[in-house]
Amino acid sequence: MMIKHPFPHLSQVDREWIENKYHKVDEEFDPFRRMAYHGYEYDAATGMTDEEINHGLATLANELRDQPRPLIKASMVAYVLDHTRIDVNAHDDFVGIYSWGRLIDPYTVDPWYQEIRESVAAELGNRYYTELEEAGLGWIRLDFDHAVPDWDSLAALGFPGLLARLEASYRAKKESGTLTEKQEIFYQATHLEYEAILRLLSRMHRYASRQPFARAGRVAQSLANLLAGAPQTTHDMLQLMYLYFMISECVGHYQVRSLGYGLDGTLYPFFKRDLENGRATREELTALIACFLLQFSAMGNYWGQPFYLGGTGADGRTKVNELSHLILQIYDALGLYNPKIQIKVSKTTPRDFLNKALAMVKGGSTSIVFCNEEVIVKAMMSGGATYEEACDAVVKGCYEYAVKADSIPISYNMINALKPIVLVFHNGRDPRTGLMLGCETGDVTSFIDFAQFYNAYRAQLACVIDKTMVWVERLERHVHEVNPALFYSGTVPRCVESLTDAMDGGVHNVTDMWFSGFGSAVDALMAVYELVFEKGVTTLAALKEALDRNWEGYEPLRLRALACRHKYGRGDSMADAYACALHRFFSSRFAGKKNCHGGNIEYELHSARAYLAMGDATEATPDGRRTGEETSKNASPSNGADSAGVTALIRSATSLDLSLADSGACLDCMLHPSALQGEGGLDVLYGVLRTYHDRGGASIHFNIFSADMLRDAQQHPEKYQALQVRVCGWNVLWNNLEKREQDAFIKRAEGIAP
Repeated sequence: MMIKHPFPHLSQVDREWIENKYHKVDEEFDPFRRMAYHGYEYDAATGMTDEEINHGLATLANELRDQPRPLIKASMVAYVLDHTRIDVNAHDDFVGIYSWGRLIDPYTVDPWYQEIRESVAAELGNRYYTELEEAGLGWIRLDFDHAVPDWDSLAALGFPGLLARLEASYRAKKESGTLTEKQEIFYQATHLEYEAILRLLSRMHRYASRQPFARAGRVAQSLANLLAGAPQTTHDMLQLMYLYFMISECVGHYQVRSLGYGLDGTLYPFFKRDLENGRATREELTALIACFLLQFSAMGNYWGQPFYLGGTGADGRTKVNELSHLILQIYDALGLYNPKIQIKVSKTTPRDFLNKALAMVKGGSTSIVFCNEEVIVKAMMSGGATYEEACDAVVKGCYEYAVKADSIPISYNMINALKPIVLVFHNGRDPRTGLMLGCETGDVTSFIDFAQFYNAYRAQLACVIDKTMVWVERLERHVHEVNPALFYSGTVPRCVESLTDAMDGGVHNVTDMWFSGFGSAVDALMAVYELVFEKGVTTLAALKEALDRNWEGYEPLRLRALACRHKYGRGDSMADAYACALHRFFSSRFAGKKNCHGGNIEYELHSARAYLAMGDATEATPDGRRTGEETSKNASPSNGADSAGVTALIRSATSLDLSLADSGACLDCMLHPSALQGEGGLDVLYGVLRTYHDRGGASIHFNIFSADMLRDAQQHPEKYQALQVRVCGWNVLWNNLEKREQDAFIKRAEGIAP
């Protein structure tokens, strides 16, 4: 059935209240600092202001300064949960937590992280951690932003059941005489957090029970069920998901990067049971899911809040169900651009389900990414997952893969594929900082053939990777000291059984290595080959001078560089061969290696916002790019390089074995609207998706634009308030992009053939 907004049981007024729950929509807003705001006022009688809580936290930090860090963090989390204001609103099916700005960070994560960085710098005798970033070569980060709890345990046990399971494990260890001091600390700290969560639920239940409006009664009943044990209804499960998210991400500083094990998969048993038992009508459940999605839309996270749909079991049967279809219909009817949706696609995924998703994309809803399950299975099994685990994999974050309840990333580290080209021209020294950040590969002007240049580039890239990994390894030793993952660990059976923090080896601890600027690096190499060694239109000495001058005075040469025929994204056999070699070179640096926690070091062909940040710090390069211009994104070509059409683009991208990117890879595909016009337009889009996946493509998302439309949108933003753009691994509104980002999209659209 088609759904129209306003929904039954969720009015336009309700929606407006929810959209003002976390920040007021008519006030200035920065999505990068989304948790720094508050929306409508909460009842002052229900708790403290943030300022009052901060005062209490400062006092508590002083009192607890000699305690183990897990106990300090748990006490801080409990203090926030015990004292934050709460809300139950006549326009909302979900409770409100006022203090959602990670108030504990100035007393826990921030100083502890800084202490560890300073300690490692002293130990290694260098500050490569900061030098790398200043030079635009990369970055090194401990990762608290890609966690997915065990939603199966949460659904089966609820918060009380998780606490009871923790207590049982503790008793068994104590009675057997095997309990260690470290396990004792973990237990006491985790127990403290879960008790605080139950106190929060109890406080919310009492408050809801006193409210006179009908919605409060439904919220009170849901909270009563969650206080008693496992969720019983769709409302209970959604309330639990929302509460877990708010407490983990907004209080405990662990981003929740998937809502359920497939939002459709986790919710479906509750949804089906509610309908069969007559607890709720389809219309009521539709409005409830709409209300849930609006929570995340209203928070305004720039990176988007992900959830996935669909999937295929190890038996080959699709997991798409009636709820999968309904969620897409609800999302479409609401006109959302956030949260963002990942769809797991296999050959058994129903065509009508894919058609609905593709029709949404064709209609301007660009928040959907399509993830190829065959590649996911191949990638994960190469890292040690079983076939069953790989088939049941979590898709999280932008489009990363993980084993359920047995994997958590402990760092995400970026390498700029393009900047080592600059190091080759300067014999390993970074011209931006003057520091020797690479290795000596010789005077570039003396190179006699392309092989010498190509292998100098490989040497510089390897040097940067190796220096980076020294710092990564040292930082990762301390990740559990920086931010104990107590709430998360309490959901995971292995962590509870061993009474071990997930970030301290309680599950497989994964190091993620991200590779950015990939297409730009290939094009820069090819430009050196074509301009210097194939056609001889310049020398390495002259090219170096042009780059050092940021192409000033060398515009004809720059135009020749931009027009080079060997470019990644055009189906050019030579460029694609070098792309394949570079892809394999990077992945081979980590294949089969373990980090200091015994977990895998995984590779992701992903850029996040590094294409801007690292582009800012990267000097002019041989592909015709000027200093400060953005680099390529993800597994995609340089801006404007995919001018030979989508077939050539797919041929280039699938020349790579994308399963080697064992943590994920995505192709950004831009199409001209005219290519999808008429009754056959949807078939064309389906054909592009199917061709990419059948040829071994990993994830793919789409923008369907004409340059004329984007130029008009830039000139007349008031006409395009709802225009969505898929950026890198997330979705934004066109009007929220910086002008330089808009200009880059326009440039790429200009090269897309109608």
